[in-house]
Amino acid sequence: MVNPDSRIWVTGMAWTTALGSALDPVWELLLDDACGISDVPSPLPLRNTRAAVVPGVPLDFPASHRQHELTRSTLSAALADAGIEPDDPALLPVLGTSYGAHLDLAETASLSEWSAAAVRDAGVPAEPVTVTTACSAGSDAILTGLALLQEGAAELCVCGGADVLTLGKRLGHSRLGTMAPDGLRAFDARHNGTVLGEGAAFLVLEPAARARARGIRPRGVLAGAASSNDAASAVAPDPSGSNVVLAVERALRTAHITPADVSVVNAHGSGTPVNDDVEARAYARLFAEVPRPPVVFATKGAFGHTLGATGAIEAVAVLQALATSMAPPVHGLREPIPQLGLPMPAQQPMKIDQGYGISVTLGFGGFNTCLVLQGPGSATP
Repeated sequence: MVNPDSRIWVTGMAWTTALGSALDPVWELLLDDACGISDVPSPLPLRNTRAAVVPGVPLDFPASHRQHELTRSTLSAALADAGIEPDDPALLPVLGTSYGAHLDLAETASLSEWSAAAVRDAGVPAEPVTVTTACSAGSDAILTGLALLQEGAAELCVCGGADVLTLGKRLGHSRLGTMAPDGLRAFDARHNGTVLGEGAAFLVLEPAARARARGIRPRGVLAGAASSNDAASAVAPDPSGSNVVLAVERALRTAHITPADVSVVNAHGSGTPVNDDVEARAYARLFAEVPRPPVVFATKGAFGHTLGATGAIEAVAVLQALATSMAPPVHGLREPIPQLGLPMPAQQPMKIDQGYGISVTLGFGGFNTCLVLQGPGSATP
């Protein structure tokens, strides 16, 4: 039995996406099957000029400036949502990105200065922990914060990820062939690649006892987290899906639950046939014996693939799903691939049961991370 006071609450959260930054209005747009992907002209030829751009941060600004502003503003919004002053001496930031602005810079003196500068401008005096694990970086920042809190190495953390759209990233995915020639249709029989996006999301993590003493009503509970690495390729995942299964099983064990306790899964859902097939096979194995299997959804068809921010954005989406008991439709889904065989909303949102939610991210280099979350109702004493 887990001591309620030792649980880690999510006491604040914020996101910045191609559909906006307000938590509930963006969630309503997702439930309405909205899409933030549009045509973004490129000076160089690409497989597809569509992308998901954050409004309000001009695309013609330098990438480093855009990374800074996305990080600073979203982190500040998460702290405000939690009622935490940025200069709280207990606060430790843990920030993740994939390449951020670095891929398009001629020289890079530091791979962590972006995060240090952003937290300084947000008014946080502590030096941040910086995580770079490809597209699972946002999730791994949250996992790292959870571990620091559970081990007593921190009292209060703000964790998440930020990443920006750049020409170098678009050109790289175009040349790799991972970019779709038309649109992102995760888990659909017509899937043929991903579409890039940008964004940021941060969660404030706090021990339940500390949050109760402040009189805070939480956004939810971070019940567990774990990861694995299959090291099958620099870019392609292990086709068996075994290491995705391993990451999820490890995460469920840290939360002291079984697959039968999971009511909703926010899948990585990148839209590439290889990744979709790996995930589908993994979830089919994980939930094969569950009498009432979880609903699976994915948000990249709406937000684009936000690279190092994606895991944090999807953690917020899981908490919103648990809070509203609804999973948004998978944008572009018309004919689900048969490998999955689990309920998945198409064109309309789907009701979900009360229980636990998991968010799964898969990064280049075989980085597989799973976060286990509970809704706000589970955080009562």
